[in-house]
Amino acid sequence: METRIALIGIIIDEPNAVDLLNSILHEYAAYIVGRMGIPYRQKGISIISIVIDAPNNVISSLSGKLGQLKGVSIKTVYSKLPAGKDSV
Repeated sequence: METRIALIGIIIDEPNAVDLLNSILHEYAAYIVGRMGIPYRQKGISIISIVIDAPNNVISSLSGKLGQLKGVSIKTVYSKLPAGKDSV
């Protein structure tokens, strides 16, 4: 199945959402290439970036589940080409 690379940017302003967010990310661990989290204590938020290599429907499903969490804002950016394709 063809996959794509995507970056999911997440901003958490509700600390109670973290456990559920981590649980959802764990469900998709097989597709996650990398994760970086930054606690921005001065603003009381956490910022997480997720790089994922997965079929479109998996990326959409993960994005949808994360976007429904209270106190969580997300934005997903897709690569232009499917994973494994060389750009010329």
